[in-house]
Amino acid sequence: MNVLKTHIEGVVILEPTLFGDPRGYFFESFSRRRFEEAVGAVDFVQDNESRSGYGVVRGLHFQRGEYAQAKLVRVVEGCVLDVAVDIRRGSPTFGCHVAVELSGDNHRQLFIPRGFAHGFAVLSDTALFQYKCDNYYAPQAEGGIAWNDPALGIDWRIPADKVLLSEKDRHRPVLAETPELFEYRKP
Repeated sequence: MNVLKTHIEGVVILEPTLFGDPRGYFFESFSRRRFEEAVGAVDFVQDNESRSGYGVVRGLHFQRGEYAQAKLVRVVEGCVLDVAVDIRRGSPTFGCHVAVELSGDNHRQLFIPRGFAHGFAVLSDTALFQYKCDNYYAPQAEGGIAWNDPALGIDWRIPADKVLLSEKDRHRPVLAETPELFEYRKP
């Protein structure tokens, strides 16, 4: 597994080692031992999957307080632009984001630590998206930021008139007006 650091500490891109032959390919999509050696100890407790069509933007989401979640995300089929936004007040990268293309072809994964909002935009006709979480979903702790907050400067690579959002995501506040964010703790 190749680990690519990003400009935001803790957010990393993981590239698995593929073993291929005329029959196809094989790779380890997750190995706790290898993950801990490369990234650190994380106890994933829940796996989630979604299927979405072109133009769907899911996010930017996070869980507050004791329900905060770290995520390891990947695309099994299709292609998305995956985005992690630093929402830790006092962080040197507060309000900055990492955007990476994840696809069934490149097999990349993105690790997003606690203290980040997460979202993705579907760039292909459909996408099958999977992710591991280190804490259980708690609806009462759900938070979100407007996907199109101009202060974030995210290029979702989809024309605004083609974006499909959930009702909740249509009414999210911008980062500057989002209550109950995280506090930065120096590593």
